[in-house]
Amino acid sequence: MKKLTIGIIGAGRIGQLHVTNALKSNKIVLKAIADLYIDHLSESNFAQDVPIITQNPEDIFNDPEIDAVFICSSTDTHVDFIKKAACSKKHIFCEKPISLNVEETKETLEVVKASGVKFQIGFNRRYDKHYKAACEAVRDGKIGNAHLVKITSRDPETPPESYIKKSGGMFMDMTIHDFDMIRYLASKEIKDITVKASSLIDEKFVRNDDVDTAVIIVTFEDGTLGVIDNSRQAAYGYDQRIEVFGNKGVVTVGNEKPTNVTISTKEAVVSDNPKYFFLERYNDAFIEEINSFVAAVLEDLPILSTIDDGFKAQLLATAARISWKENRTVELANLFKELQL
Repeated sequence: MKKLTIGIIGAGRIGQLHVTNALKSNKIVLKAIADLYIDHLSESNFAQDVPIITQNPEDIFNDPEIDAVFICSSTDTHVDFIKKAACSKKHIFCEKPISLNVEETKETLEVVKASGVKFQIGFNRRYDKHYKAACEAVRDGKIGNAHLVKITSRDPETPPESYIKKSGGMFMDMTIHDFDMIRYLASKEIKDITVKASSLIDEKFVRNDDVDTAVIIVTFEDGTLGVIDNSRQAAYGYDQRIEVFGNKGVVTVGNEKPTNVTISTKEAVVSDNPKYFFLERYNDAFIEEINSFVAAVLEDLPILSTIDDGFKAQLLATAARISWKENRTVELANLFKELQL
C-alpha cells in the first residue's frame, strides 16, 4: 500500500489533532513535527511515535523523504512556510487563513500554482458527511433552484483576549469558515456583501477593534441570497446549522448532539444540547479532510478545498470588515481596486 510521508509544523491544539489523526491513518507516515516549543510533546505519546521532533522547520523542508507538509502554526508564519514548501516541491496542507493580508495571499497563490504542488486549505466543514450530503442534494437539483442559503454559526464561549489580539478579527478567524461554506453550498460566486455587527458579549472585543455578534447578507451573481449569523457565545453549546431553500423544496442540517434521544412528558420536551465544541462536532470531518488530502496526492485526484477557495474566503472576510467599519455594501468586483491590488 502506498503511503504519504509527511511533516507537521505547529504543535498547538490543531497541530496535535492532526498528529493524532495522522498516526491513526494507515496511509500516512508521520516522520517529523516542528514547533518552537516542544517540551509539551515530551510528555505525550508523540515522542515515541514520531521519529523527529525538532524546533527547526527547515529539518522538514530539507528532508527528501517527506512528501507533504502540514502547516498548523500561527497565521503570521503561513506565507513563509507555504513558499518554502512549494520551493521544496512538497505538497501542502495549510490551516486557515492563508494570511491576514490579501496581497500576501495573492502572491502566495501564484507561487504555489507555479510550483505544481497540490495545496489544500483546512476548511474541514466541506468534509463533514452532513454538509457534503446537503451540498450534493443542491447540486442534484433536489430542491430546484436555490433561492436562499442560511448559515448559523455560534461558538459556545469566547476566546481569550490574547488570542483575539492576533486572530485577525471574527470575520477572518471564525466567519471565514462560513464564507467558504456558503460558496460551497450554493456553488456560485458572491457579488456583494453587507454586514451589521456589534460587541454585545464582552468589552475585550471592543478593546481590540473587533465584534462578537454579526448578521451578514450576501448576494450571489445570479441574485440568490445568503444569510450568515454569528455569535461568539451560545450558552447552550456549539450551534452549527445550515439551510438551502429552493423553488422545489429545502435541505437542512441541524446540530449534532451526543444522543438523538428526546423525552416528551406533560411538563416538557427535553433533548441533549448540541455538542460543545468544534473538536467534538467536526471530529469525523477532521479525519476525512486529511484522508482526502492523502488520496489527492497519492492518486492525483482533485482537491476539494483549494488555495483559490482559501483566497476567495479571505477576500470575503476582508470585504466583511470593510462593510462593518464603513456601514456599506461592498461589491466584490471593486474590492481589488479598493485594496489597490
